[in-house]
Amino acid sequence: MKNVLFVCSQNRLRSPTAEQVFSTRRDIEVASAGTNHDADTPLTHELVAWADIIFVMEKAHRTKLQKKFRASLKKARVICLDIPDDYEFMDLELIGLLKARVSRYLG
Repeated sequence: MKNVLFVCSQNRLRSPTAEQVFSTRRDIEVASAGTNHDADTPLTHELVAWADIIFVMEKAHRTKLQKKFRASLKKARVICLDIPDDYEFMDLELIGLLKARVSRYLG
């Protein structure tokens, strides 16, 4: 089973939507977090070390992840989904984008 982490800035809209959308799959464990210090669930070294695959929503998230959590990024593959902060939680268009972009990596 793979551990999949979804990351955005605040962990309020995009990454929690992704976590909910993919939480029903039986072949993966999912979690989500935010890169900002005041995120609902802030990104930690423990979460980064837990993950086999980390999906970030924007390039800026990948940059923050690689700078702040380099020591914990030993095994995780980091993939940028290029999804801007233009969507509400569980927005149907966001769900469609997530399914299309994530599925190619998870099968």
